[in-house]
Amino acid sequence: MDFNLFMEDVVNSARKDITDAGYEELQTPEDVDQALNRKGTTLVMVNSTCGCAGGVARPAASNAVHYDKRPDHLVTVFAGQDKEATEKARSYFKGFPPSSPSFAFLKDGEIVTMVERHDIEGFGPVDVVEKLQRIFDEHCEEI
Repeated sequence: MDFNLFMEDVVNSARKDITDAGYEELQTPEDVDQALNRKGTTLVMVNSTCGCAGGVARPAASNAVHYDKRPDHLVTVFAGQDKEATEKARSYFKGFPPSSPSFAFLKDGEIVTMVERHDIEGFGPVDVVEKLQRIFDEHCEEI
């Protein structure tokens, strides 16, 4: 099997996982600016092709939002694939080093907190769901 075709399948599957979960994919710096400057709360999932993204972060991203409180906006950038969009998104995450997979929580375009790779890797999806839902409890309105 051609490695490039294999990686294209992996990337497309990872993109589909997160968009099927209701996240808006941001592929350009302009998309990022428009999405992250919206009023309200925004969860940014920084997607990647690593094992902890597929085994933990994407399942957590999908399941965490089935909750009484959730962000107003769900968006995603893909590290290693949409490099300019990811770099632009990370410019909003002041005080946090680049990390993928990860989740950034913003309110009115300002970073509030992050769930970084070290908060994901070595944990199960349920652990990460609980971390995200604690953030939602603190910062989101009931839907």
